[in-house]
Amino acid sequence: MFPQLYLRKGAERRIRAGHLWIYSNEVDTRRSPLNTFEPGAQVCVVAANAKPLGTAFINPHTLICGRLISRNPEQGMTPQRLTERLESALALRERLFDRPFYRWVFGDADGLSGLVIDRFDDVVVVQISTAGMETLRESLVRAVQKLVHPRSIVFKNDGKMREVEGLDSYVAAAHGDIPEVLQVEENGVRFEAPLADGQKTGWFYDHRMNRRRLQAYAPGKRVLDVFSYIGGWGVQAAAAGASKVTCLDSSRPALDAVERNATLNGLANVDTLEGDAFAALKDLCDQKEKFDIVVLDPPALIPRRRDQKAGEQAYARLNQLGLRLLERDGLLVSASCSMHLSTERLVDIIRGSGRRIDRFVQLLEQGHQAPDHPVIPGIPETDYIKSCFVRSLTGFF
Repeated sequence: MFPQLYLRKGAERRIRAGHLWIYSNEVDTRRSPLNTFEPGAQVCVVAANAKPLGTAFINPHTLICGRLISRNPEQGMTPQRLTERLESALALRERLFDRPFYRWVFGDADGLSGLVIDRFDDVVVVQISTAGMETLRESLVRAVQKLVHPRSIVFKNDGKMREVEGLDSYVAAAHGDIPEVLQVEENGVRFEAPLADGQKTGWFYDHRMNRRRLQAYAPGKRVLDVFSYIGGWGVQAAAAGASKVTCLDSSRPALDAVERNATLNGLANVDTLEGDAFAALKDLCDQKEKFDIVVLDPPALIPRRRDQKAGEQAYARLNQLGLRLLERDGLLVSASCSMHLSTERLVDIIRGSGRRIDRFVQLLEQGHQAPDHPVIPGIPETDYIKSCFVRSLTGFF
């Protein structure tokens, strides 16, 4: 049924172990030259011993040239199969959450590599990042309409991966209009998130459970939310009873959104600080400011494996500054979305940061990504969110 993509000897081990990606250097280009395939086509993946491994979308122009869509070599991705997988993903989220605010599809983790869908009640925001998934664009729209009957379906197709895949960048409505802001509810707190000019799909559902845990620590505390974006952590801490919250971000529009979201929830205990996080934290240290809770949720400081050393140094510097700003018995919430930084390494960085500034640190709990971002054990790339809740004591030892 499908043209065959042969792998080099031994290259099938990752696939058999549960991974879904095929790298271009794993392809036997003598038996199946990559330039003979069209971007977005479906192929039958074959091991060097001629045993079929399944079907995949292919893009001959990218490092990740193949993405498995079925372990059945005779079963490709059809509109019906797409609808079935969307329905399966939806069933999980509807079991998890009583309100329609969640990540509906998390790419490979839901068997839909190259597709992310976030749901904001009756607005559905879709991101396609691969040529294969782009071929199903119209079928995707029909399936979404059938399953949830949204007011709007918006393609937020402006991510970096589209350029790598040779795809155009655009933001467009596939159904309905493009709302200026998205209505979000999370942990009992309401937000308005920008869509067209916002980050990713406009909101980050992945830290939902970690932000809920922060609410238990927040009552009566002075909180600093660093890299706040539109206040996901800070506004929720304020709503949970924090005495004062300061949201720090380099984006003035994001901080304007923080102020609107505080007002939306009737909160008068939130203020904002604009500036580069590292410089602003150093200034706060120089001014001898102190907080009961410091939340560090930076963007990925290790975007690529080759950035590992510089990124870890940045995490260490950031955590040292955060610890320095804490009161004697304070709480550091140190988060990371860098796939290349393990939880164990983040804990070690926090330990080292504490020792460098003579702080006794206690790891109270560790957080993970929310269950609408499921992890596939054979695909480490699906496991990327981590957070550490750390108590910091001075003069204790």
